[in-house]
Amino acid sequence: MKFSNHIPKIVVVGSSSIDLVLTTEHHPRINETVLATQTENFFGGKGANQAVGASRLGAKVHFVGCVGKDTNGKHVLENLVNEGVNVNFVEENSNYPTGTAYVTSAHGKISIIVAPAANNFITTADIDKAEAEIAEADIVLTQLEIPVEVVEYLFEICKKHNTKIGLYASPAKFIGEDIAEKADFIVIKSNDLSVVFGEEGRDKVLKKLPNKLFIRDDTNSTVYFNGEEMKYYRNAPDTIAYKMGMGDAFTSGFAIALCHGNEIDECVRFGNEVSLKASANKGSQKGLPYLKDFSF
Repeated sequence: MKFSNHIPKIVVVGSSSIDLVLTTEHHPRINETVLATQTENFFGGKGANQAVGASRLGAKVHFVGCVGKDTNGKHVLENLVNEGVNVNFVEENSNYPTGTAYVTSAHGKISIIVAPAANNFITTADIDKAEAEIAEADIVLTQLEIPVEVVEYLFEICKKHNTKIGLYASPAKFIGEDIAEKADFIVIKSNDLSVVFGEEGRDKVLKKLPNKLFIRDDTNSTVYFNGEEMKYYRNAPDTIAYKMGMGDAFTSGFAIALCHGNEIDECVRFGNEVSLKASANKGSQKGLPYLKDFSF
């Protein structure tokens, strides 16, 4: 793994939220009420997670998003600023609240309901406002917690300026061949493959997208096809404090390694290391590592 003197410039277009985590003895069944043994609030949203992750790893980061003009939105913006993220392209929406994720956690297994709220009102006009930064960026990162038409437009703008773009295809939505072709890399959860790409088998999809598609599972395992053979990388943690945000952590780590000119296998390795460290702490952002946490 090599790190150059170059400071990567990354633009993240995506979601931000407050995560409300309810710890229970078991997940409620239909028509069942359960009591939470603990409630916790964390900063989250796939876009914000990636922005914080990249910033902690030494990048200059601009975030394009939308929050509600409310207390939660104020806290989200303050947190991003404190993390060194530029928020000049974050809109404050007076009509809709800041996004919220409701998480039930029981014995290491989680279920999540996301209320996108203001995240649904990121528009192509917001992309236009940030176009100059996108044109100068080393890479753009995005996810699927914002409107798909905005993601599609973002890909067009990146292609226009020959700017690299990485997609974390979560939550699972179908993406067309156009996005798959234009993406420089795509990260996806193993159980989302059929939704995002249709009913084709894993190996067939991987072989169509060599060194571009990276399939992950919650044991911190990543598989991809390098053009000649399937490659697997896994470093499962002994214990996982928090599974939310591991994919975002991988994505930010992968992007940073790519910006520093590393080969794909080193990008995967570093992404996994970042994800491993992130999983050791509760909160999607709290455990995200800093450069000083690694030895190169």
